[in-house]
Amino acid sequence: MLGGAVGVVWLVLPVMTINAEAPVAAARGGLVAGAGGHGQREAEGTTSGADLVLPLVAVGGVAVLAGYGYVRRTRRARTRTTPGVGVVSPQPPVTPLPVLERQAGAALVQADDCLRTSREELAFVEARFGAAAVEPFVRALRDAERELSAAFAIRLRYDRGVPEPKEEAARRQALAGIVGRCAEAGRRLDTEAPAFDQLRALEEELNEALGVAEARFRELAGRTGAVDAALADLHARYPAPAPATATTTVTGYVEQAKDRLVFATTHLNQARQAADLGHTGEAVRSLRAAEGAISQADVFLNDVDRLANSLAAAAELVPATLTGAESDIARATAASPTGPLHTHVAHAHTTLAAVREELTGDRPYGYDPLDALRRIVQAMLPLGGTRHGVLGAAAWLVGLSDVGSADGFVATHRGAVGVEARTRLAEAELLLTTDPAAADVPALEARESAEQDVRVHGNPYAGAADEHTSGVGGAVLGGILLGEDPDGGPPLTFGGPATRKRRALPPT
Repeated sequence: MLGGAVGVVWLVLPVMTINAEAPVAAARGGLVAGAGGHGQREAEGTTSGADLVLPLVAVGGVAVLAGYGYVRRTRRARTRTTPGVGVVSPQPPVTPLPVLERQAGAALVQADDCLRTSREELAFVEARFGAAAVEPFVRALRDAERELSAAFAIRLRYDRGVPEPKEEAARRQALAGIVGRCAEAGRRLDTEAPAFDQLRALEEELNEALGVAEARFRELAGRTGAVDAALADLHARYPAPAPATATTTVTGYVEQAKDRLVFATTHLNQARQAADLGHTGEAVRSLRAAEGAISQADVFLNDVDRLANSLAAAAELVPATLTGAESDIARATAASPTGPLHTHVAHAHTTLAAVREELTGDRPYGYDPLDALRRIVQAMLPLGGTRHGVLGAAAWLVGLSDVGSADGFVATHRGAVGVEARTRLAEAELLLTTDPAAADVPALEARESAEQDVRVHGNPYAGAADEHTSGVGGAVLGGILLGEDPDGGPPLTFGGPATRKRRALPPT
């Protein structure tokens, strides 16, 4: 720019000075004057032409330097490796697939927790107001369950390689579908949360809600002794060598139920005291914590009762199942004595013989009738016929028992159970309605995976943690087992992710 300005001044300067009246000495003769005038015109023409050269050269030089600077600056901006002002990345960063997988897993866990806690509080509201009053919320739960089931179905296909790993775009879309379904499940619950709070109106009917919780607490406390006696009877009736017994899945459940009830007692008393002092927000928080403990104590006791009923039904069903299985083996052998089913037939014969020996043999310990049915059903599965008749009934009983066991464990330890166990449980629940004989395997896998998650997280009911497990301390467990918010927020309640941490009232 400076060179250009100099060039312009250079061009304009002669024009500005062409009429200037410079002092000139007087001429002595006319001839000299005429000759002087002609020479002066020639000199002015020559000078004007010479004066244009330098400005043009200056302007040209400036143009060349400006072009060189522009080209160099553009090239440096294109090859720059560090971000600078005005430099925009050609493509936005792509989230790695493992990160998307973790996000989808977290969405599944969160949606599943929201459904479980919503069911728990809804049970107290139904006890208070009746089934008709809670029908809209029941419908919301069913809608959310369908969305979550669809999300778990996508996850199951994803785990099995559908879409294939090489189809990265399709796998990203599948993960987005999981997150979207979970979000819709949560949205459906969130939509009904304000109406739910309006119906329950804890700030206005706190005493009535406390009455419902206390009544349920007393009912469970009365059941505890009877369930404990039933479990002791099961231990005596179905002894087996450690570590596997017919009652392994419910070992310690009565003690954990008592722990939950101790926790509930403490928080119910706190809720009453806070309500009497007019501290409604604190009372509501304590009430919800007590309700969570009561719900989980109910799960523990129900699991023991369910196992006792399942073992009794299995013991009655084993002889008939053996007879039905032998008939199916005979038909399969007659239809294909040397065909591809021969190996499966031989394995089924061996399994039935082992079960008969356990049933009739003189052994120092009893046997597990549910496990006996499970082995018969699995041995007969390749031969077909496990969906109907006595074998179908056996498959349904085993699948229902194992799915219930896994679901109860997840419900009472959900703060530590991850997405893998919940996915296997969802698979088992789906198969229970379509192919009960196939539901047993994923149900057992779900329980095993959930137990592993708890061991990794830290089981408060084993080993060195015993000093912390008695009374309220074992039940609180940092809010993990009871489903309280570990970061110190309010206990979970009816609703989805957007409303799960809400407070019915501000703290007072």
